[in-house]
Amino acid sequence: MAIGATIHTFEVQLSDVDRGVYEQLSLKVAQHPSETLVFMVTRVLALCLEHEEGIAFGDGISGGDEPAVIARDLTGALTAWIEVGAPDAERVHRGSMAADRTVVYTHRDPEKVAARWVGKRIHRAEDVRLVWFDAGFVEAVADAVARRTALTVSVMEGTLYVEVNGTTLTSAVHERRAG
Repeated sequence: MAIGATIHTFEVQLSDVDRGVYEQLSLKVAQHPSETLVFMVTRVLALCLEHEEGIAFGDGISGGDEPAVIARDLTGALTAWIEVGAPDAERVHRGSMAADRTVVYTHRDPEKVAARWVGKRIHRAEDVRLVWFDAGFVEAVADAVARRTALTVSVMEGTLYVEVNGTTLTSAVHERRAG
């Protein structure tokens, strides 16, 4: 018998001062059996930091054809393709062709992620953002996550403040372009 997904519930208080986004989110997140908790937390952070109308978790690991996080406008047109982890150049290229905005959030070494793209074809590579956090930050957030998690996410002047089940953590939000 196959192992099913583990469902996590996040009650999120989002305050992104840098972008003027203030929301309360109730997220039910399915953690696929092959997905690490660190990867899942990176997906949640990506959804929060890219929050806009029409954003949702994509099929990602289980579907394969969609990114981890996806945004569509009211007509159903794809507006943002948001990958998590260390996607290959072909997947980033496909996302950049499909959406106005392409972003990769990684919990891995960003230099190694970017090195996999060198010399490869990526549509509008100069517009593709690679985003990461301070070393150990995502792991520390993951350590504090439970099946039901109260999460406060605040962004101010490029610094991410997260309170997760009573534990407060801080990280810079680092970014570079793929091209």
